Amino acid sequence: MSEFQQYAEGLHEECGVFGIYDSTGDTDMVAAVYSALYALQHRGQESCGIALNVDGVLSGYRDLGLVSEVFTKRTLESLPHGAKMASGHVRYATSGQRGRSNAQPMIVHHCKGAMALCHNGNLTNAPQLRHSLEMSGSIFHGTSDTEVISYLLTHKRLISPDIETAVCRTMEEIEGAYSLVIMSHTKLIAVRDPHGFRPLCIGVLPGCAGYVFASESCALDAVGARFLRDVAPGEIVVADHNGLRSLTDHCGTAPHTLCVFEYVYFARPDSVIEGTCVHEARMQAGRFLAQEHPVDADVVIGVPDSGLDAALGDAQASGIPYGVGFIKNKYVGRTFIQGSQAQRESSVRIKLNVIPSTVKGKRVVLIDDSIVRGTTSARIIGLLRDAGAKEVHFRVSAPPFAHPCYFGTDIPDEKLLVATGHSVEEINAMLGSDSLGYLSVAHVQQLAPASKCGFCTGCFTGEYPVAPPTETMNIVYDKPLSVFNPNKKL
Repeated sequence: MSEFQQYAEGLHEECGVFGIYDSTGDTDMVAAVYSALYALQHRGQESCGIALNVDGVLSGYRDLGLVSEVFTKRTLESLPHGAKMASGHVRYATSGQRGRSNAQPMIVHHCKGAMALCHNGNLTNAPQLRHSLEMSGSIFHGTSDTEVISYLLTHKRLISPDIETAVCRTMEEIEGAYSLVIMSHTKLIAVRDPHGFRPLCIGVLPGCAGYVFASESCALDAVGARFLRDVAPGEIVVADHNGLRSLTDHCGTAPHTLCVFEYVYFARPDSVIEGTCVHEARMQAGRFLAQEHPVDADVVIGVPDSGLDAALGDAQASGIPYGVGFIKNKYVGRTFIQGSQAQRESSVRIKLNVIPSTVKGKRVVLIDDSIVRGTTSARIIGLLRDAGAKEVHFRVSAPPFAHPCYFGTDIPDEKLLVATGHSVEEINAMLGSDSLGYLSVAHVQQLAPASKCGFCTGCFTGEYPVAPPTETMNIVYDKPLSVFNPNKKL
């Protein structure tokens, strides 16, 4: 997480997973995964990694930082070429500590062969599973639930005829949200939890030479693959020299409850999830806002980036002109340091700058995707006031956050959520806006009517599809974990 993000009140991304199999060996796997991770960078900026399978031998590289920081020209050239399979991962930690030891893909070597694991989601029973594994002799090197999954898989693999059977048996023990890409020495496997909390899709390479698995369809586009379909909740999809096949033992065992924030915030606007374009879903949110909270105003603007589509939808439905109200500084890097309170207070000004001609002397409808703590929203509204906005009517394309998330979204504890213990009127006064309107729970569930799936709205309602965890994975070591760094001279 960047220094800027530490003080930003918005949501943080989860993770992005990717896998590619080409039976012909014609694809430059290093270049393909690198391009895909760039496309998925919005899902996690803490760490990233690439794993490659060259003639059944698995190797890779992972480190803290953005894709462009970790995979320099020198690093890319040092990776082995000639792979027919590869996987990649971008991470933002929602479970476990932040560090190299928790970066992915996680490569495990065992007596039945090697395995590279990529995970997006959160297991709700990870602490109990970890304790059981530790009591049976497993030694953990990190603190993430991904390592729990890797140990379970290797244990099940010892008593299973093949890795897909081991995956199926592992799914009987893990609970919560998980979209996985698993690479063995001969197979590439995609797995989605029975609730389908997190997205996962399948693409076909040109000429049907192979297959691609990715968190979002935008990663398929980045490598020139054609979208085939989404992985069904509970499905295990295997790609190998025999083609593509599916195991459906766990399909239909739970209601489909995709995290609705994939449409509201997480996914890239050009991605298609469960048959619905994310851009269209966000515009629909804006149209609903115009219906629910009409107001006399002169211009509708959005907070970059996820508020822009909803603002366009609101403008279309309300008839109020759409305007570009902010310019986003895209060069605020991960290492932006804010040592003093004054620097923290000015962080929003550094990242966002108002276009005065759009808002001066006007009644403004401001649209953003969420309010978490409220501090950043108040500062953004303050920027509009300073630029001469006559009125600021704040609209949010999601219901109020009143509860934490346990399935891979970094929503803080209830005591840090401004909507907990405060009415809409009180929040409006705290933010300094002229009026405040949230999208209703009923309408947020209607953002993607063509998708034919239900949604998890637990962070709004407190009603979760899976029982929340009773323990946490906040493990503290006396000393920092020792991590192998292949670049360090011995």
